[in-house]
Amino acid sequence: MSDPTALHAGAVEPLTLADQAYGRIKQMIFAFTLMPGDRFSEGELSQRLAVSRTPLRQALQRLEREGFLQVMPKIGWQVAPLDFDVFDELYDLRVLLECHAARRLAERDDSDEGGREALRALAAVWMVPPEERVNEGDEVGRLDEAFHALLVQGGGNREMARVHREITERIRIIRRLDFTKRARVEATYEEHARILRAITRRRADEAQRLLRAHIEQSKLEVRHITLDMLYQARRQA
Repeated sequence: MSDPTALHAGAVEPLTLADQAYGRIKQMIFAFTLMPGDRFSEGELSQRLAVSRTPLRQALQRLEREGFLQVMPKIGWQVAPLDFDVFDELYDLRVLLECHAARRLAERDDSDEGGREALRALAAVWMVPPEERVNEGDEVGRLDEAFHALLVQGGGNREMARVHREITERIRIIRRLDFTKRARVEATYEEHARILRAITRRRADEAQRLLRAHIEQSKLEVRHITLDMLYQARRQA
């Protein structure tokens, strides 16, 4: 199966200690091992992760810039509370960017090789028979991010693509949960295929309508799952 991220893959740099700490802390936040509102000191987390203070601080500062952590002067650090109003605004912006890109792709000039290449790569992943579909949730989540990223990149506006990457990073904490249920995986394949067919048939209005509905439904699903996971995590704490 083709990997749509291969279109933009570069050389893979070895992970630094700060990168490793960043990944581990982020996973703890995503898994609600570190829950929204939890406070901790650098010393506590340094011992917990068995990592020295310098790379740990670099990782924490990176997570703060991305909005996952908040620094508490003279106290330590706090996991940022989940703000669904902010998530709603980010999803609204995502809809605008992706719908604009879908229209650009549907109305593309025949000489637009970049747009055609993006659509071919996406069709190779999403317009496949059911027996060839990926079922593992984390992998489907990665492919889903690549689908939406390539749509925006295929639209040809690099600044929109940059902003879209930032939005993707900020909503990943809840968005990844959309693929914890088999029904949502199957729905994602069907909806992505319909969006791609509308774009390749140059039906811009239909593509935008399908894309908007797809994103809105995903937003509703992940909010419900996130709230349920938080409730269960607090009960077990």
